Amino acid sequence: MKNISICGALAAVMMSACAQVPEQPSEQKVLEKVPVEQVWPATPVAFASEVAGDQQFICFYDADRVMTAAQRKLGSDQWIFQKLPSTLGWDSHNYIAMTLDDDGYIHVSGNMHVVPLVYFRSTKPYDVTSIVPVQRMTGEKEDRVTYPKFLRGACGELIFNYRDGSSGKGDQIYNVYDLKTRTWRRLLDRPLTDGEGKMNAYFQGPVLGADGYFHMTWVWRDTIHCETNHDLCHARSKDLVHWETMDGTPIELPIRLDTPGVIVDPVPIKQGMLNGNGKIGFDSQNRVVLAYHKFDENGKTQLYNARYENGAWKIYQTSDWNYRWYFSGGGSINNDIRITPVQLRDGKLTQGFSHKEEGSKTWVLNEETLQPVGAVELPSLPKEIRKLRSQFPGMQVRTQRDQTDSSLLLRWEVLPKHRDAPRPKPWPEPVMLEVYNLAE
Repeated sequence: MKNISICGALAAVMMSACAQVPEQPSEQKVLEKVPVEQVWPATPVAFASEVAGDQQFICFYDADRVMTAAQRKLGSDQWIFQKLPSTLGWDSHNYIAMTLDDDGYIHVSGNMHVVPLVYFRSTKPYDVTSIVPVQRMTGEKEDRVTYPKFLRGACGELIFNYRDGSSGKGDQIYNVYDLKTRTWRRLLDRPLTDGEGKMNAYFQGPVLGADGYFHMTWVWRDTIHCETNHDLCHARSKDLVHWETMDGTPIELPIRLDTPGVIVDPVPIKQGMLNGNGKIGFDSQNRVVLAYHKFDENGKTQLYNARYENGAWKIYQTSDWNYRWYFSGGGSINNDIRITPVQLRDGKLTQGFSHKEEGSKTWVLNEETLQPVGAVELPSLPKEIRKLRSQFPGMQVRTQRDQTDSSLLLRWEVLPKHRDAPRPKPWPEPVMLEVYNLAE
């Protein structure tokens, strides 16, 4: 089975647009469409999908909001289901994380926002019907859990990462799994970061680069209010245990705001920086490039890229948009702007975005200046995926790629975020979750 690096990257439904290219972008071809089950359509939350061998495993919330695991043999439309004792409310933080370990046992965690750990594991390899609750991992700091993530370490070991605490006051915890004993222990003997009771870190990564380092970025947030994000930071590690700054200086854990050498851009609060900033990409020289947004000197929201050059972080303003996106308050917000990390495509450095006023586009960047010099048309999702079927007001198409096989796509329809608050009736009727197999 492949080693798995999970990035909690969700697929948006968008089409690229480029004035320089008159041809219409090609559409991906549908090879297979498989209905799964009716799902709850009023709370937008991410599901999970992973292929292992000839089996696909998915985890979602059904029409009654019950967490559900399912599996099928690739090429088949017959699913095996297992209902799990966890029910979704209205909180869009409560996504599902899932993975399989090297022995084929299924691990599931989710439906958490500052609540006790919710964790399940199968008692048989590759068998969703054997998934059962597990009450603890290590038993410590598991009462206020949010943002579960399964990932792989430098040697392929299975790691579980989560936040213990809440916005403005939380620690990042890492556990590592022992295949022989089927037990978890701490990877780090202390939290990775410490907000000293004044703030907490919101992370992107870790992402393993071609330079052999895991790269991690984060912003600090002082309260539950999203406008209090500040200070883009970065650290790197060979093993996720020993961390250092970009100049190779070892970092003493836990990392604090005043830890020397970690701040990339000292953005103050209320200056357009949001948790989720710090998208990690690499240029053709394998130099790490961090993408984020903040206000420019005129108070407009711009896309910036930061790259470590000649012993210091250099900040590039990549966009020139005439739009200010000011956000505030608590709860999950709907994004006016989404950005992607830089990515090499056919030898060109590219970067994508979706913007409330500018639409969606994938730029080609000058690698030296990180400025747009053109755009590329990427194959769009087929119309049958993009077309909204529900007649209920406000519904949107949501898609999500499989974690290990990018040709497989989950599709369903759901209302947008509602600040994690209950929606008044009427609610839309449940909708069908589908798996699409698309030609690469």
